[in-house]
Amino acid sequence: MSGHSKFANIKHKKEKNDAAKGKIFTIIGREIAVAVKEGGPDPANNFKLATVIAKAKSNNMPNDTIERGIKKAAGDVGNVTYEYVTYEGYGPNGIAIIVDALTDNKNRTAANVRSAFTKGQGNVGTPGCVSFMFDKKGQIIIDREECDMNADDLMMMALDAGAEDFSEEEDSFEVLTDPDSFEEVRSALEKAGIPMISAEVTMIPQNYVSLTDETAVRNLQKTLDLLEEDDDVQAVYHNWDE
Repeated sequence: MSGHSKFANIKHKKEKNDAAKGKIFTIIGREIAVAVKEGGPDPANNFKLATVIAKAKSNNMPNDTIERGIKKAAGDVGNVTYEYVTYEGYGPNGIAIIVDALTDNKNRTAANVRSAFTKGQGNVGTPGCVSFMFDKKGQIIIDREECDMNADDLMMMALDAGAEDFSEEEDSFEVLTDPDSFEEVRSALEKAGIPMISAEVTMIPQNYVSLTDETAVRNLQKTLDLLEEDDDVQAVYHNWDE
């Protein structure tokens, strides 16, 4: 895994999210609403909803909050007006950035995203300008200290369930899946009692880029902070090796 600690990055993000639980719960609540509108309230028959529920659980969203969100969305289907939109662009030194948003006002969201890039000395590009540098994968990160199963047995369980790849670091295990196989693999690990610190379909950079210039780091961090603070932004992916 080339020394790039996904576990450390995820823990860092979770610590930031813990300080702003309302934001992450709002994000997931919107995703639940859209998933229910598109495929109904039963996660057994709605892959997208099952995936969002997995994300909710990995972010410690209480079960009753998840259930309330599903029930509310099921009774409010006609009023759900959110739509997904993706932006791609460049930060300082050509760092690739993908922004996924879920919005009820695309003009507002586009203006906010463009402003975040501009303030960090970057720019929004055309669709597809950086996404080819990423692979869409189901990614499950397991805290090594919390997992009682040894690496070989865990790897065989994940691969038998349909995972594409399994790797380990000093502090964690990573399971990668095809997006279509993600829920099946995640469910198998959950049933086996495997503690997952993160479980989601994400965009994984094919290569990471380091920044040594302090000004570039500050500018990139400014862009990422502004994007993560925006209520319309669901996820931000980049190839910066933090």
